[in-house]
Amino acid sequence: MSTVLAARGEAESNRWRTVDIVVVAILAVAFGVVFWAWNAYVWVWLGWLGQPWEYAISGMWLMPAVVAPLIVRKPGAALFAEMVAAVVSVILGSQWGLDTLLSGFVQGAGAELVFGFVMYRNFGLIVAFLAGAGAGIGEALHDIPVYFPTVSSLLQFGIAAMEIFSGAVIAGVGAWLLVRALRQTGVLQAFPSGQ
Repeated sequence: MSTVLAARGEAESNRWRTVDIVVVAILAVAFGVVFWAWNAYVWVWLGWLGQPWEYAISGMWLMPAVVAPLIVRKPGAALFAEMVAAVVSVILGSQWGLDTLLSGFVQGAGAELVFGFVMYRNFGLIVAFLAGAGAGIGEALHDIPVYFPTVSSLLQFGIAAMEIFSGAVIAGVGAWLLVRALRQTGVLQAFPSGQ
């Protein structure tokens, strides 16, 4: 009997509420606008760093995949947030066009796998760090064959390493710090992350 009740409680905790959907969508739209500004101003401005160093800031594109699950704590939050942000970025005129959608999918999936591995029960700093790295791995798995298939193996490794590192630090640790700051304001009281 207790096993049945525990399973029912877990199913209830994984069920998406309307407020979860709305908040993740709003966060994702906001990040999509940030992506547009990031692409147009920061990424272009720092392009002089060259490869692989410019990818040290690519973690910004991975933030929704970590922020959303840290807030709503529901399966699919990373993928949902990253895809909505990618769609908004495309609508606003991403220089990578529709490929942004594929990129958003693999980045969200990379973070989703980490949260799924801990069964959506651990949302601490280490899991956020690993989820950011997972999103970075997704980014590298997309970018290397699509944009860098003919460059040297050493440069491919450098780009992938910078994407994973940036994902872990900017998207992972950065998202965890952002959610922690939001929790302190009281705006997350309607969510498990605000309790």
